Amino acid sequence: IVTRDDVEESLKAVFQFVKDKEQLLEDLRSQIEETKKKIVEKQRERDYWLEYKNVGSKIHAERISRLEKDIADVKYELEKTEEYYSKALEVVREENQKMFDRHMKLLSEEALKNAVGYLDKDCRREIEENEWLKEEVQIYRKEEKDLKASVQLLEEENTSLVAKLIDIKLQHLRV
Repeated sequence: IVTRDDVEESLKAVFQFVKDKEQLLEDLRSQIEETKKKIVEKQRERDYWLEYKNVGSKIHAERISRLEKDIADVKYELEKTEEYYSKALEVVREENQKMFDRHMKLLSEEALKNAVGYLDKDCRREIEENEWLKEEVQIYRKEEKDLKASVQLLEEENTSLVAKLIDIKLQHLRV
């Protein structure tokens, strides 16, 4: 026997079941909508990247190659400029050194003249004689060097002549 309460219970259960199914169906619809949105978004992203692959990547590849060429040109110019400036710096350093040496020589000569100007007559004569002696010493050193060289050559020649003479005497002794 089915009572009214049983029927109501059964109807409530069916109603609840239908309501749950409708809710589930509604949830599924919202998930489907979200999935469709994601699909559309991913489709747009895929289309963008396909467009980039077909067109944009070529443009960027050309830009990249041009930029790499520009970088290489800039590096080359930098090396040339660096080389130029290093040579120019070396020339300036040499020129400065020459000017400094010349200036120091002039200053030392001027200082010497000033110092000699304050000396008395006897000291000046000694300095002049000292200069003359220095020149004479240089001349004698050069002559000594030349004489040593000629003596060495004569000694070598004498040694070879003595060696020949000994060889000739040995040959005569054998005969």
